[in-house]
Amino acid sequence: MSALNRRSVLGALGTLAATTATGWTATAAAGLNAAGGAVSEGPTGVLPHPAPRPVAPVNAEIAAAHSAAYRTLPQVVVDVDVEDLMKIHTAEDAEALRPQLVAQVWKDTGVIPATLPEVRRDIGTPAELPALTGVRRYDRLEVAMRFGYVATVFLVEPVHRTHRRIAFYHNGHGEPLDTLQRTTQGLLDHGYTVLLFAMPFYHWNPKTLQDPVDPMVRQQPSHNDLNLWESAEYSPLALFLEPLAVAMNHVQATYRPSSVQMIGLSGGGWATTIYPALDPRITRSYPTAGSLPFFVRPGSPKPSPTRGDWEQRQDKQPGFYGLADFPDLYALAAVGRNRRQLQILNRFDECCFNGVGHRSYEAAVRQRIAVIGTDAVSNESNGHWELLEDATHGDHTISPYALSVILWDLDVHCAQLP
Repeated sequence: MSALNRRSVLGALGTLAATTATGWTATAAAGLNAAGGAVSEGPTGVLPHPAPRPVAPVNAEIAAAHSAAYRTLPQVVVDVDVEDLMKIHTAEDAEALRPQLVAQVWKDTGVIPATLPEVRRDIGTPAELPALTGVRRYDRLEVAMRFGYVATVFLVEPVHRTHRRIAFYHNGHGEPLDTLQRTTQGLLDHGYTVLLFAMPFYHWNPKTLQDPVDPMVRQQPSHNDLNLWESAEYSPLALFLEPLAVAMNHVQATYRPSSVQMIGLSGGGWATTIYPALDPRITRSYPTAGSLPFFVRPGSPKPSPTRGDWEQRQDKQPGFYGLADFPDLYALAAVGRNRRQLQILNRFDECCFNGVGHRSYEAAVRQRIAVIGTDAVSNESNGHWELLEDATHGDHTISPYALSVILWDLDVHCAQLP
């Protein structure tokens, strides 16, 4: 697809995102608050109905440029019994598995850290971030961890903060910041205070760690070198997940949020799968282009096989992934009061986790979580999971269309929250 045509498609989808992201019909528009969220009662005292979820067709030009592997199930997923693969069958199974996974990440304590970051308030516009509008204040959170590593999290507070909901956005392995900018701006426009995260060694985070043997020496590792820091008392997985936990402690103590949502791309999509599985304080999660179950990965058309980095690989993390493959991690991220996860995968993603292999597990995971998440007494839903296959583009991104679905989902399902 030419760059011009791609820009035209994304521009049109950007219009779609702008016009549908509020999630309400035109008749309800007058009732939207500045955040595009809660709707006041009309003259009859009845809340207006939300508009249908945004939909978009397959991009025919991009589809024509890809092989049949991008529209047919790969052979490796045929005859795989996903229901049998999953270990979680009940809510009690989920509650038993979660602390075991937490103990694999924080080996020394076995629990999610309760520490707080060092906070630098009102730091002005950070040079590391793209331009954003409607910002009242930027704060810088610094999270000190083992081996002299201090991760940075930026907190962006909107001018019009009309509710108590918080959103985390996590970028991946150095992807351009256009997705971060588009997603953050959409969340700010909807009244969310947004916290911005990056992977270890990428973007604004430090590039070095103390040597595991000699703390006077600093090494510049890649993710695939992190096994050198692994020990019986320490997992480098903490480098990826501890900033999220410490930032969560800060927002809980400072903002008392009614809910915390998480969105991530690529490696950030992996983090948006793993962290909500470990911490039920994340209410809604939207991992994008970030994971596939291990049995599906060899069937991804490009690259083949899709293995993922050190933190994603079963052979590098036998303790963690020996407890749970990704279908169970999806379940852990979705089960619980007012919790839901929408996994987003780009069918024609130029990087990874592409194709349609996800169709082999989508229905089974959705059904399992629906069964687990139904309260037998009240018959109320205590969890929801689904998957959005985005075939509107060929990029490694959260597309304008996918963002419109995320914002719609947040508006519709958070409308009852303060």
